[in-house]
Amino acid sequence: MEWETVIGLEIHAQLATKSKIFSAAATAYGAEPNTQACAIDLGMPGVLPVLNQEAVRMAAMLGLAIGANIARRSIFARKNYFYPDLPKGYQISQYELPVVEKGELLIDLDDGSSRIIGVTRAHLEEDAGKSLHEDFHGQSGIDLNRAGTPLLEIVSEPDLRSAKEAVAYMKKLHQMVVYLGICDGNMQEGSFRCDANVSVRPKGQSQFGTRAEIKNLNSFRFVERAIEFEIERQIDLIESGGKVVQETRLYDPDKGETRPMRSKEEANDYRYFPDPDLLPLALDEAFIETVRASLPELPDVKKQRFITQYGLSAYDAEVLTAGRPLSDYYEAVVALLGGEPKLCANWVMGDFSAFLNRDSKEIAASPVNPEQLAALLRRIQDRTISGKIAKDVFEAMWMGAGDPDAIIEQRGLRQITDSSAIEKVIDEVIAANPDQLAQYRAGKDKLFAFFVGQVMKASKGKANPQQVNDVLVEKLKG
Repeated sequence: MEWETVIGLEIHAQLATKSKIFSAAATAYGAEPNTQACAIDLGMPGVLPVLNQEAVRMAAMLGLAIGANIARRSIFARKNYFYPDLPKGYQISQYELPVVEKGELLIDLDDGSSRIIGVTRAHLEEDAGKSLHEDFHGQSGIDLNRAGTPLLEIVSEPDLRSAKEAVAYMKKLHQMVVYLGICDGNMQEGSFRCDANVSVRPKGQSQFGTRAEIKNLNSFRFVERAIEFEIERQIDLIESGGKVVQETRLYDPDKGETRPMRSKEEANDYRYFPDPDLLPLALDEAFIETVRASLPELPDVKKQRFITQYGLSAYDAEVLTAGRPLSDYYEAVVALLGGEPKLCANWVMGDFSAFLNRDSKEIAASPVNPEQLAALLRRIQDRTISGKIAKDVFEAMWMGAGDPDAIIEQRGLRQITDSSAIEKVIDEVIAANPDQLAQYRAGKDKLFAFFVGQVMKASKGKANPQQVNDVLVEKLKG
């Protein structure tokens, strides 16, 4: 039997606010346990939550960016369950009336095709605390620093049909929230994590199969592996005569498998009801239009502009617009150089990105700013140095040796463009290699590269490569 996979993702994006969603406690990562939890986060009697307007603004930004409806009126509800890291005994979330509904996201697939994935809703909620199981000698500790941290839970339609599509969707959403500046996207710190709902059904059947939810996946690789394992598990179970049970499962990355965590709760298990301490959230048109005006240029729009404005390939444009810092850096270099967008793209995607990766640096911490890179590329333009020598100059700039002009002069790297000087070197190389000359003239054309290499070696890489090629062609003809 042929099987079809049905996947829906619930992604939790931690909003980049300085304080929590219902209290003034800080949200900074890495503080000592329980040093950033106030009376509201601890659920003390008599305290009242106060909604963080910045969290609402960020939710509206995402909604507008994915073409969703922004609810003019939404409700906060209490989701009741008992767990050690939830001191109130309930989580404040949104249930029947979320702030964002019915959006969509365009994803690009490996085969070059694209698909539109529906976004059912995005709702605001508070995070729970964290249970710590290490170093407590058979006991668990509770850290409530994370309790009350603002989350935006983004729920997709069950439109995804493979693990690779799920990863493509998750990556696109990750890019979106980071572009908007509403989430730092740090998956290692739990700022962007995913629950995957997976089911299978016979191909052609319209009814959904029984789903299992895989909780707290915090890397793209784990998402793909967990879903692939779960697909195989469910198909094997059904084909051997068993039935899939609706349940919550955890992914074990060491074993590469999912395992049961608990039976899957339904909405009525949580006894949702409107939070009596919070008024309905009412948004007026002025607020929504102010948020709309603050939206940056979105990745897909910017990619198309790079193709049109700079004449870049779709691949180059996609790489350069993957993140706002990189695209801003690139555009600054192009503007300072006054053109040559392809040359700039090659350097920003090439040496610049390679050195960032090598040294694990963010663009903001780069030792080479756009002005310095543009100055280096200007020296390639005016043929002061070759592209090969420019790589050595760039490395020296990265190590703090100064501006490109100073490095070129100090190290005597100025390119030889004098025709007579180049001819002299070529004559010496030809005279020193009579056997290779005879073979070349006998038809062994591949030896041309040998002569180019010898000339560049003799000139210590300073001879202008184009002039070397032009003169060599004539000289080797005899």
